[in-house]
Amino acid sequence: MQYSANTLEHHWMPFTPNREFKDAPRLVVKSKGVELWDHHGNRLLDGSSGLFCVAAGHGREEIAKAVHSALMENDYTAPFNLGHPTSFELARMVAAITPEEINHVFFTNSGSESIDTALKIAMAYHRSRGEGQRTRFVSRERAYHGVNIGGTSLSGMVKNRETFSGVMPNVVCMRHTWLEENRFTRGQPEHGAELAEDLQRMVDTYGGTTIAACFVEPIAGSTGTLVPPKGYLQRLREICDANGILLVFDEVICGFGRLGAPFAAQAFGVTPDIMTMAKALTNGAQPMGAVAVRDDIYDTIVNAAPEGAIELFHGYTYSAHPAACAAGIATQKIYQDEKLFDRADELSDYFLDKVFALQDIDLVTDIRGYGMLTGIDVKPGVVPGIRGTKIQKALFHNGIHIKFTGDAGIFAPPLVTTREQIDEMIGVVRETLETFKD
Repeated sequence: MQYSANTLEHHWMPFTPNREFKDAPRLVVKSKGVELWDHHGNRLLDGSSGLFCVAAGHGREEIAKAVHSALMENDYTAPFNLGHPTSFELARMVAAITPEEINHVFFTNSGSESIDTALKIAMAYHRSRGEGQRTRFVSRERAYHGVNIGGTSLSGMVKNRETFSGVMPNVVCMRHTWLEENRFTRGQPEHGAELAEDLQRMVDTYGGTTIAACFVEPIAGSTGTLVPPKGYLQRLREICDANGILLVFDEVICGFGRLGAPFAAQAFGVTPDIMTMAKALTNGAQPMGAVAVRDDIYDTIVNAAPEGAIELFHGYTYSAHPAACAAGIATQKIYQDEKLFDRADELSDYFLDKVFALQDIDLVTDIRGYGMLTGIDVKPGVVPGIRGTKIQKALFHNGIHIKFTGDAGIFAPPLVTTREQIDEMIGVVRETLETFKD
């Protein structure tokens, strides 16, 4: 089927140059495993797991059947003062793979909603403890925490916030962790642990008792895969502990096996107080997010309320939707049955070997990677970001989808990808970058 700009006009697309796209659309009409097909019938490989969410590969019949069954049995249950069994089962399954101290799960519909929920939980926790003066939040430069007002306020990516003046006050940003001396580092960089002292500077400047929480992506994903320096996350944990600050890990991209462990918390050996997640929770088959919290945070908020009263005045119409829960349960079973987290760990070395071999290409200025997540920087053009966008389009037309943010490509194939498919992906990327012309 052919599509023209007129037939596409009514959809206002997100994070897309709409006029340009609608003049020359790139439409995916079919997906299976690690493969996609566009509306011209061309085959592509999915090098970014959709948007880092399709960890188990596309077209999983187990998930589709579970969703269909849920919709036929119970298509919707109001989540306020009512429940359905599958939400409790999915919460149990998620709690089984989070760190031991984190066993309570609040369901949302996206990573953005998870971040705003985590902000509100942090506020409620401190108020329940009699420390309602903790109204300040710490984030980082180059951070991405979704696009709702809370996440936009925490964002350290200027294009995501410069248009929107009505953001939350009292948000301060630490420096990001990319350093020149860490170029082409595989795994955690040796340099940069001292950047965690920025949090101590915030404590010294504003007072530790005014700070509610510190939000970090363990690996800053959407900005181009910034892997934390050795000791960096551990130092953040120490500063938070010393000052009663909650440490929040945004695990939306890192979670569910991407780093060869259930979450980055286990991969890096640092346990946060709150974890946000989404994307691979349902393998991208249904919109869903979640916030998992340390047991004492849940207990503090719940026990502070009078008996029989609502403890947290927060939630969404579609929180723990039956179809989303069914997709989440089916997805977790796939991860368990196929041992996909272990598979990611085993495949990581091969994947990283192949990606880092691209550093001999003149256009490539840096490569970073950990697990099954890598970032590839290309030389900026006259205007930063334009060349990356053009390369993303060229890669699509040459047979691979890779997400670009500005001039950084984020390479994160499904965990079911074979070595042969990795070879094919790298071949397309190499040929495209070596022959690319502005």
